[in-house]
Amino acid sequence: MDCYHLPVPAISHLITQPIGRLGFVLTPGEHVLPYTALDYFDHSLRRSSRLLLETEATYELIGPEGRLASQAVERKAGFVAELPDGPLKQALSDLSPLRRLLPIGSGEMQHAVLALVDDQEKTHCRAYLLFLSDRGGRSAALAQLQGIKGYDASLDALRGRIQELGGSGFDIDALYGKFFAAAAADEAPPGVKIAVDASAFDAANRIISTHIPMARANEHGIIADYDTEFLHDYRVHLRKIRSVLSLFQGIYSDIQANRLKSSFATIMARTNRLRDLDVQLQQRQACHDLVPKSLHHGLDALYGLLADQRTAEQAKLSRYLRSRRYKQEIAGLAALFVRPQNLKHGRNAHLPAHDYACSLIWKRYRKVCRIASGIDAGTPDAEVHALRIECKKLRYLMEFFEPVFPPAPFKSLLKPLKGLQQNLGLFNDYSVQQASLQATLRGLPGGMGASSLEIAQSVGALTAVLHARQLEERSKVVKSFAQFNSPQTQQTFSRLFQEGDKPS
Repeated sequence: MDCYHLPVPAISHLITQPIGRLGFVLTPGEHVLPYTALDYFDHSLRRSSRLLLETEATYELIGPEGRLASQAVERKAGFVAELPDGPLKQALSDLSPLRRLLPIGSGEMQHAVLALVDDQEKTHCRAYLLFLSDRGGRSAALAQLQGIKGYDASLDALRGRIQELGGSGFDIDALYGKFFAAAAADEAPPGVKIAVDASAFDAANRIISTHIPMARANEHGIIADYDTEFLHDYRVHLRKIRSVLSLFQGIYSDIQANRLKSSFATIMARTNRLRDLDVQLQQRQACHDLVPKSLHHGLDALYGLLADQRTAEQAKLSRYLRSRRYKQEIAGLAALFVRPQNLKHGRNAHLPAHDYACSLIWKRYRKVCRIASGIDAGTPDAEVHALRIECKKLRYLMEFFEPVFPPAPFKSLLKPLKGLQQNLGLFNDYSVQQASLQATLRGLPGGMGASSLEIAQSVGALTAVLHARQLEERSKVVKSFAQFNSPQTQQTFSRLFQEGDKPS
């Protein structure tokens, strides 16, 4: 099938102008339907060239090359997993079952069928039309052409007429750009731009002043509890800000740096418990899959308690983010870095950003190598966790200063570093899950009777499995480090950060 994007006025010209002896018959749909466009927090649908529209009784999916799929539903679904079995759910099966579908825009839509017929009313080909409009007055029409065997010339003629009237090949990005520009703009947040000749002080200010508004853009999603990813993204940006304040030593005065670290740490601490509960609840299905069915009842009771705790914790964080105290504090912090005249320079503030970055990254890289080279089967967990933290610091430093280094060799270092981090992250996840389960078990309310025993049995079995997975992941860390610390990687690190290779 061919699909074309047309201006709506072109349809009127199309149906009133016969093609030779062939004329048009338009059969509009019965209703004009309000729609809500949906996508994930990370714009998964847009990035996969799909657009999902929700109406009162159906879900309409516009896929790659303009293919249309529709499925009737009795009730709205917040998650793909909640959709009834059918073609639409199957078409969306690659999406995460844990992510919530979020509104990105709304308007009205109407279907129609346009048939090209001869004087004996015999249909030679069809165009399935979809009219879209939004509240801002923008409109468009999509035409999906369907040929009929034996009438290829008629289909070619219809295609040619559509092109004459301004029809262009279907482009999902153009559709998003026209109707959902704000959502499209959110997909790729601006990177932090640092001039090659910038000072370390200017670089730090630029990084922090960029990440504060990016963190704050998630506040509405956290308050409304749209999706757990809003809180996760909020915390990522706060963590990067805190990393700058901790790793960029001597950029600000010691007293001011400590005050700033304390301010952001206090804000971050408000989110810790809710994030821990989110992570635990997201692991629910995976944990069910790890233990026998006979233990699922105990896990269900456990996760029911965690869900209740999450509801209370989310309400608490929501009140805090809406409070005048928080709004004044975060606005004051943002203003401080946008207009940095009130920031006190430290001993390293004047250093060139490139030279300062070389020193920081080389020092952190050597520390990662020193810790990783000593890890074996008998290394205490604490040292493995220390390696994970040092790798995270190294990656943050490299990402912060990426603009002041040659792009090709710089990017070649990030890939093996991410591979090492992935193993270390899984090792940490298994460790954290075990600790969280034990803490939850210790905190069970009294009076639960048999349920407490069921929960304890389930947690015991699950902890044993998680511990085994953690040991497996530890064995992979040594292999990942060997890949990360290849001779070529060592040479590139030395050339960029010890010898100070600059972009050409």
